[in-house]
Amino acid sequence: MNVTRGFTGRPRVADPGLPPGQYDAGDDWPVLSAEVTPDIAPEDWTFRVDGLVAAPRTWTGEQARRLPDSAYEGDIHCVTGWSRFGVRFGGVSLDVFLDAVRPDASATHAVAWSHTGYTTSLPLADLTGGRAWIAFTYDGRPLAPEHGGPARLLVPHLYFWKSAKWIAGLRLLDHDEPGFWEQNGYHARGNPWEEQRYSGD
Repeated sequence: MNVTRGFTGRPRVADPGLPPGQYDAGDDWPVLSAEVTPDIAPEDWTFRVDGLVAAPRTWTGEQARRLPDSAYEGDIHCVTGWSRFGVRFGGVSLDVFLDAVRPDASATHAVAWSHTGYTTSLPLADLTGGRAWIAFTYDGRPLAPEHGGPARLLVPHLYFWKSAKWIAGLRLLDHDEPGFWEQNGYHARGNPWEEQRYSGD
C-alpha cells in the first residue's frame, strides 16, 4: 500500500459528527493506494457498465463529461481512521449511467474495477438513489491522479476503499463477489457508522 507520510499518529478528536474510531484530518488528505498511481490522460479514460444489464455500454471521457453534472458536498471517511468534513466533488451521478444500461431485476451487487486492475464489491443499493458518483473534480479542480484522477468512483457513505480510484467500470451481478480488500479481510459493506472495518465486525 502506498501511503503519504504523516497519515498516522494524528490526535483523535472527539466530535459527534465523526463515526466511531475516526479523527478529523482537517485539511490533510492522505494518499493511500494498493497500487502505483497510473498515468491516465483524461482523453484516454473510459468507463463501462456491463453484467446483468439490458444494454452494456462504454463511455469515453468526453461522452461522460457531457452527461448532466452533479456534485457531492459532505464528509468522507477512511478505514485507516481519518475523516474529512465539507469536501466537494463534481461529476455525474451513477444513476445516470445505470439508467442508460437498464439493470436487470436480478442484479443485487456490483464489482467496481479500476484501470489498474483493483476491484471492490458493493451492494447495488449503495450505488443508486443519489448515493454514488463518477467524480472528475475536487474543490472545483480536476481530480489529481494520486486521488484517483481523471475519474474515481465516489460512495461517500461507505469507507473510502469502496470509492475505487481510476475507475474503469462496474459489473452488475446477482451475488456478492469480494474485491481486493474484501478478499484480504475487510468488511463486505464498510459502513463507517457501524464501524464495519474488517470481516466479522
